[in-house]
Formats: sequence, C-alpha cells, structure tokens
Amino acid sequence: MSELAQQVRSGDVRALARAATVVENRQAEADELLKELFPYTGRALVLGITGSPGAGKSTLAAAITRQLRSDGKTVGVIAVDPTSPYSGGAILGDRIRMQDHHADPGVFIRSMATRGWMGGLARTTTDMAVLFDAAGRDVVLVETVGVGQDEVEIARLADVTIVLLVPGMGDDVQAIKAGIMEIADVFVINKSDLPGADKLEREVKASLSLAHRPDNWTPPIVRTIASDGQGIEGTLAAARLFYQTGNSRSRAREIWALRLREMLRDRLIERFPKEQFDRAAADIVARKSDPYSIIQDWLGSHA
Repeated sequence: MSELAQQVRSGDVRALARAATVVENRQAEADELLKELFPYTGRALVLGITGSPGAGKSTLAAAITRQLRSDGKTVGVIAVDPTSPYSGGAILGDRIRMQDHHADPGVFIRSMATRGWMGGLARTTTDMAVLFDAAGRDVVLVETVGVGQDEVEIARLADVTIVLLVPGMGDDVQAIKAGIMEIADVFVINKSDLPGADKLEREVKASLSLAHRPDNWTPPIVRTIASDGQGIEGTLAAARLFYQTGNSRSRAREIWALRLREMLRDRLIERFPKEQFDRAAADIVARKSDPYSIIQDWLGSHA
C-alpha cells in the first residue's frame, strides 16, 4: 500500500484507478492505503452538487469541470448513481454524460453505486474524496444520486454544497423544506430560460428571509443554463466566496465528529456476519429473544 500511495501522489492515473477500486470495494487494504494518504489531504476544494432528478446535475458537473479545466485546475468527479437491484452496480454512469472529459488526464471520473446507502451518497464517498484530494486534484466534484429530500449527507462531506433547482418541477415548494434549505451554501436555478424561473427565485428568497444559519451566511442564488455553459463562472464565484469566508473550515470539526460516528457504526456492523443478523431476527420473530437483549449481548462481546 505504501508503494501504491506513492504512485497515487505522483499523479499516476492507473494507480489512482486501482486505489479507487480498493477503496470502493472496501478491500482489506483500504484503511492502510487511506492512512498513508491522509496526511497529504486538505488541499482540494470539495464541491457537492445535489438536487432533484432531471434538474441537470450531471450537465452542471460537466460544465463546471470544463470551466475548471480552462482555468488550469485538475478535477476529480465522484458521481453517485442508484444501485441496480440485479447487478449491484450503478444503473446510470455519468461518464457517459461527460464524454468531453474522458480522454483528459486532468479529469478523473468515478461512478459509484449507492449499494443501498441512504442520504444520496455511497458508503465510501468520503473515502473516495480523501483519495482524490491526496492524488493532488485541485477540485473534487461530488454529484449525489438525486433521490429527493433526504440528500443531506453531502453537507457532511463537501466544503461547499450547491443545491440545484429547476423551474416547473415543484422545486419552489421543495426548496422551502428544512433539510434542503439548511444544507445549501449556493442555490443554482438551472434551465433558467424556462417559464417559472422568476417565481422560483422569489420563493427561494422568501424562504431565505425566514431562515437563520449559525454562520450568518445567506446562500446566493445563481441562474444557469448549464447545457449552454451560461452562469457557470457565477456558480464557481459564489462557491469560492463561501469557501473564502472560512465558514466551511470553521465547521470542519463538527463535520468530522459526525463522520467519525458514521465510521464507528460501520466498523462495528462489519464485525458481524450477515448470518448472525438473520439468526437473531429469526429468534426475535419467534419471540425466543428480544432485540434489546441481543444488542446488549453484542455490545458486551465486542467491548
């Protein structure tokens, strides 16, 4: 893993691809690899893009990538897709929608299946962002799966969270809902040439006037037509403005406290084989035991 870590840090794209597979599949060597790489992280800007299906997240990610490359920045893209119930892989695959960048060594794209993980991200998305950061990517774009209101996990990963809205899809109502309002650092109204863009912007502004964030940041609203590249510079400028205020760095301790809770929970669950859960469930259904005693016994045996 030390040799692979050195290759990743040197910018070897093939090594980065191998490392990404190790991390995504949670292979036994993954933790050792990430331990080697973590001291070299903390330099990439992590941009999260979330929003409803059909809002244009992939198109916006491609347009932002194009702008960043024209600015001389290297980019890592993590596209989280729904999981196929048959193969367990990603149903979509944003590399298809980012073909302009597939031959660019300055862009590394990884599609990840959620594999049943909730909150719009995959289980190892945070680890993948750490990997891309250590590999020297200037910006890491994370596109969530696009399943709706529960996609708040991105706020625990991204330095800047962009919430994408589009006229005519009920977003003016959805944007008012607390989960989305609280995680947005920047609102982007995509397809802003469609009817209803003005109304949507008014609704978001009205919601923002009633909201209060601990950091006193008021998320800017940027209009884009991502398919034509319009508004992309403004989107990046708004994201950088938030990042430069220091708000994202000041909340880093809180974010890592939440991540550590998730990591601890994952590691504990991994210690138990699936068969043990199945046997315990059968005992509970048959009323041979109760869930509280089982959990207490498990905690005691792994204390």
